Amino acid sequence: MLSRRNFQRKGDKVRLRLDVHERILLNELLDELERLLDDPDDPELRRLFPPAYSEPTDDEQYRSLVRDQLVSGRAKALVTVRETLVAETLDLEQADQWLRALNDMRLVLGTRWDVTEQLDYGQLDPNDPRDRELAVYGYLSWLQEQLVEALQPASGR
Repeated sequence: MLSRRNFQRKGDKVRLRLDVHERILLNELLDELERLLDDPDDPELRRLFPPAYSEPTDDEQYRSLVRDQLVSGRAKALVTVRETLVAETLDLEQADQWLRALNDMRLVLGTRWDVTEQLDYGQLDPNDPRDRELAVYGYLSWLQEQLVEALQPASGR
């Protein structure tokens, strides 16, 4: 993977370093996820909105009560990422919203592309038709991991 750090914490701020290509990719993924959130019942969103109850009528009643709140929270994270995509630093609340949005992107793309825990990035075949998609998924995983590490409390921060 890449060796550059995209997120580095300095006190109560997180430094953000993305090149233009990373920003373009993330912007495209934000557009895609925002469109999907317009229909929370889209099958690609099943990992974002898993059933809360095993009984379908109970689950539908629960969804009718909380769906708007759940969609609104996810949409807020996407808006925050879009608004700070060119920022040099994030406050901790913004960094948390980035973490939520990155996770949502990974869950949706992982569902769409049938990514499993058995995926071994070292064994990817450049001739595999899913190579680009898996590379995007891996990149998002790498970004998320960096941000989690940056947000971990450490002495001296």
